[in-house]
Amino acid sequence: MEQPPKNQISETLLDDLTNRRSLNMPGIFLLPDLVLASTSPRRAEILRTVGWPFETFAVEVDESLRSEENATSYVQRLAREKAEAASTRFPSRLVLGADTVVVIENDILGKPLDETDACRMLRLLSGRWHQVLTGVTLSQSDDSNRSLVAHESTEVKFAEMSDSEIDWYVSTGEPLDKAGAYAIQGRGARFIEAIKGDYFNVVGLPVRLLYELAQQF
Repeated sequence: MEQPPKNQISETLLDDLTNRRSLNMPGIFLLPDLVLASTSPRRAEILRTVGWPFETFAVEVDESLRSEENATSYVQRLAREKAEAASTRFPSRLVLGADTVVVIENDILGKPLDETDACRMLRLLSGRWHQVLTGVTLSQSDDSNRSLVAHESTEVKFAEMSDSEIDWYVSTGEPLDKAGAYAIQGRGARFIEAIKGDYFNVVGLPVRLLYELAQQF
């Protein structure tokens, strides 16, 4: 069968895309370029994995828990403050702020202070279900000065961990800069029995929630 000329193929593809757009059915979904208000290698890796264009900008905010805050309001506030801190440096750019904590029986676990604290957290999690909450903010410092704030929650079940397993895991250094003292995408995966919800949320950035928020911009 004779093949159409290359330029005819291109014109056919262009017509198809035009028809899709006229029917409000775009064939190509473009992701907005983001400024990630964080130096978290995990969040950056998630964005790279899903093909989301971004650049990083380090910010510092006070991460102290306020007396009136619960876990949800805490992560949402930190995500908002991170995004707003970077927005002032990137006018008209879409800025992403995020913060993740682990919660077990209303006890909020951030990053451990040291190895002893990491061991304490892992003993709390051993053999039990807990929640991972991530606050997400998209902010744009333009004429509208718009911000969208939300959060995602995922349930995770830890296997029973022996003292020797806890000591070994902490000695690897992996738990020391992770909320709840473990990394589900790293060596900590061997201690995870079950998960209910968004895996990427446990790593540090709920992609589906981020996509839904971005669509509103």
